Amino acid sequence: MEQSIQKHWDTVYQTKQPHEVSWTQEVPKTSLDFIHSFGVPKTAKMIDIGGGDSNLVDYLLEEGFENITVLDISAQALEKAKKRLGDKAQKINWVVSDITAFKPDTTFDIWHDRATFHFLTTAEQVARYLETARTSVSGYMTIGTFSDKGPEKCSGLPIKQYSEAALTAELQNGFDKIRCITEDHITPFHTKQNFLFCSFKRNINA
Repeated sequence: MEQSIQKHWDTVYQTKQPHEVSWTQEVPKTSLDFIHSFGVPKTAKMIDIGGGDSNLVDYLLEEGFENITVLDISAQALEKAKKRLGDKAQKINWVVSDITAFKPDTTFDIWHDRATFHFLTTAEQVARYLETARTSVSGYMTIGTFSDKGPEKCSGLPIKQYSEAALTAELQNGFDKIRCITEDHITPFHTKQNFLFCSFKRNINA
């Protein structure tokens, strides 16, 4: 199963340019706003889950963050990002992995995920994701998923929609909700996708 999903994403990134995929953002403003809200130093360790060839890493480097990991199931996606960044790519820790099989050897002050979590459609996948997050997040988490008013599929794959209550309930074992917002992402094709973004603080007592 993992191999077929990996093949799917490698094909997407091999055959499509950023303006041809729905998730492209010129400026990842909401993600940056949430990351800024945590008030962490530039030395903070952060990971972008399913970062692909997103521009978020460009902005984080520009702001002086020094300790960034980008994880994606698709090596093709990460190669695109590396090529775009040029010499700056050497400053990033690149990880090719399915998030449900990821075994980090460090902890992170910030875990950022825009549009990976909603691809986990089985209870087992969600449980594996959350187990990894509880083990490796020492500070904050921000997750963006399709809301219950958002699409039911992305890139031809089924996704799981979330309401604020549903996402909070999934993370209640280990994470305290800070805030949630919903927003419309306008795709390069000028269609709307309604997203739910929430931030959480790790609660080691939970």
